[in-house]
Amino acid sequence: MKPFRYQHVADVDTAVSTLSEAPNAAFLAGGTNLVDLMKLEVEVPDVLVDVRRLTSDRIEQHPDFVRIGASVTNSTLAADPVIRDRFPVLSQAVLAGASGQLRNLATTGGNLLQRTRCVYFQDVTTPCNKREPGTGCPAREGFHREHAILGASESCIATHPSDMAVALAALDAVVNTRGPHGDRAIPLVELHRLPGDEPERDTILEHGELITSVDVPFLEYGAHSRYRKARDRASYAFALVSVAAVLDAPDDTIRDIRLALGGVAHKPWRATRAEAALRGVSACTAAFREAADEELADARPLPGNEFKIPLMRNMIVGILAELLGVSR
Repeated sequence: MKPFRYQHVADVDTAVSTLSEAPNAAFLAGGTNLVDLMKLEVEVPDVLVDVRRLTSDRIEQHPDFVRIGASVTNSTLAADPVIRDRFPVLSQAVLAGASGQLRNLATTGGNLLQRTRCVYFQDVTTPCNKREPGTGCPAREGFHREHAILGASESCIATHPSDMAVALAALDAVVNTRGPHGDRAIPLVELHRLPGDEPERDTILEHGELITSVDVPFLEYGAHSRYRKARDRASYAFALVSVAAVLDAPDDTIRDIRLALGGVAHKPWRATRAEAALRGVSACTAAFREAADEELADARPLPGNEFKIPLMRNMIVGILAELLGVSR
């Protein structure tokens, strides 16, 4: 690991200004992703600004939403009674990620800012457009079993690793930040980027912009939600594919639906086509399958990950059938 300076500051504004003035600095919260990348010398910041105790570590109820402090640990979030009762999809997604030890340390803000990555990004002996723009994407011709089938580009086919972010995308969460130009509220579905020609940029955040909290609006039907994840191991593995579903379906007619997909793109993928196809429709597996096919129509898999299309289709059909009690 290369030398760096550790900086402890008194408040959020000082943290933001300190980082903004240092081009090669990074915020440090739980460090569960950043420290690993530093050990591999993928990330080599000159300065680490500790923000773990600067943002809230509480979950607060407001009349229309729950505010999750950026320093709330994943374990605390998953176990919170309000989250488990009103947003089970979020609790389930958090518990599907990492390991118990990592969830005890990882923070809400840090989880959202995990690097979108693959094995080539983490291997400094190989070229990688995300790590070194313009050097190429060896995954396209190499190992790409776990890679994107939606929204990828010639520059990058890596997938976003966060389970929590997929659930928050389905819940219409809003990310609150403070940066060099003040505060802003960013819909979670807009926080992360597709790779395009700049795969090195994971999010729309400015340098020095800090996540301070996440707001999750109360939905009348938020409790009617699920998260499902297919992976190679029973635990401690990224999703091959995952689905977060939030459903309002009185009398077996789908009045409203929120779907988000994981393991398929450079960002949590909000399945707006499938949602539109299902609103107002009588619940049945044929309708679920048609909606899934509509969402996956633009999928562009490579030979090693073609299996993700039928796997994702089956995941969407299965989770909706489970939520609605419809026989598959």
